[in-house]
Amino acid sequence: MGGISGQAKPVKSLVSGPVAGIASFIIPGLGQILAGQFRRGLLLLGSMGSSIMLLFWRAHLLAHREIGVFDKFVKALNRRPFFTGLLIACSVFLWVWNAWDARRQTRPDRRGGFGIFILIILIFFALGWQISQIDLYKMVVELPDALPPLSKVLWPWKAAVTRETEVVSAGADILIGCDDNPPLLPEEVPGKPYLMADPTCGELSRMDESNQVVKGSTLTLTGRGFAPNTETQIWWADSMGNEFRPRQEREYVTVHTDENGAFKLKLIMPYRLIPPSAEGQQIHRVEARQISAVGNLIIADPLKLTLGRMAETIFMGMMATFFGILFAVPISFLAARNLMAGSWITMSIYYLTRTILNIIRAIEPLIWALIAVVWVGLGPFAGIIALTIHSIASLGKLYSEAIENIDPGPIEAIQATGATWLQTIMYAVVPQMVPPFVSFSIYRWDINVRMSTIIGLVGGGGIGFLLVQYIRLLDYRSAGIAVWFIAITVAMLDYVSSEIRQRFV
Repeated sequence: MGGISGQAKPVKSLVSGPVAGIASFIIPGLGQILAGQFRRGLLLLGSMGSSIMLLFWRAHLLAHREIGVFDKFVKALNRRPFFTGLLIACSVFLWVWNAWDARRQTRPDRRGGFGIFILIILIFFALGWQISQIDLYKMVVELPDALPPLSKVLWPWKAAVTRETEVVSAGADILIGCDDNPPLLPEEVPGKPYLMADPTCGELSRMDESNQVVKGSTLTLTGRGFAPNTETQIWWADSMGNEFRPRQEREYVTVHTDENGAFKLKLIMPYRLIPPSAEGQQIHRVEARQISAVGNLIIADPLKLTLGRMAETIFMGMMATFFGILFAVPISFLAARNLMAGSWITMSIYYLTRTILNIIRAIEPLIWALIAVVWVGLGPFAGIIALTIHSIASLGKLYSEAIENIDPGPIEAIQATGATWLQTIMYAVVPQMVPPFVSFSIYRWDINVRMSTIIGLVGGGGIGFLLVQYIRLLDYRSAGIAVWFIAITVAMLDYVSSEIRQRFV
């Protein structure tokens, strides 16, 4: 009898089954609430309302030019028949199931039933799949195109060292916009490399109104007198002398000479923005260059820059951790409930401190880095400020929670002797806090070093700043060097932190 009386009595339904079903059919979850299942009803109302709003939103994006709701869904069905049709069918079925579930919840022998929530999860999963634009087919089909740059990232060491180079080149002038006086073919000098372009004038590639590339004129480049069986790079120089390597099919234009040192190549004139102030004939120049490595191996610029930025990253993490600990330790005592529970004044300080720490911790270091860049400008100092602010909030929370979990016996013993608040902290709290403080501090140092590689993406200095520049320039080998050193540094710091943790914790 005692066991039976101790069980929770079921809440009596306020309405009959049919009324609850009709109520939930009108407003999802309302019937469950009237049946005494308050939490279940609110959960169904929130989840079904969210899924339906997301469905309307996706239909609007798929058919944003249509006016009526019905027309939008018809257009969305035409564009994404499987996705839209499946979600509409599941939503209708869920709505009916919701009404039936409300009717069932009025029975005395009702059971929870998780099937309806499984369907809701499946609907959210389908919405998430479409919203996040997951395309497994595209991932598989475009893998061959991604393998060349990925291989450069995975094994980038060709860019780590270099040799002094010797350049053999020949070029031809190209007039932008053909007229009655196109450039003459260059004069051929015996024993020297020679390059000619046919025609010697044409139009550059351009962007149309929809930002699509309109291909320019096609030039036929003919070269001879170069070193045989050697890779030859094609370069382009505009009328102001700015040089760059043109691309075709996402790759830099290169050609291999034959056994006689000759080649023939079709080149589409590249995109180049001509400034409005340019006057007169615009003469550009196309060049074929063979670059030969001579002399001993020397450290290349990408490796030098990566080593310097990596050291900057490590010290950014170290300085941010140091300043974070310096400010977080005193703040953590103010955020510990067991130390601040003496009066309403101290409890007010406790709640204020906790609230500020939660607000600061909720803002990601990337956002703090953007704010710091506006404050002190680009560079590692902005990164240190961002990491320090976030470290103070995170360490303050961790330290305070560790203080709240210490053994209260020593505190009570010290307080029984008439010790002050500061003496209690010094002799009863601090000795118990050394191991968790050291552990949390080392963990935060590890996090700061990892984060300092990311905040560089928004101008906070460190290796991340260099990495994003390499990626924007499509220099995948140099980017790979940076990625490798990030991985090596993180692994080394993980080993060092584990050793320190074993000695002090």
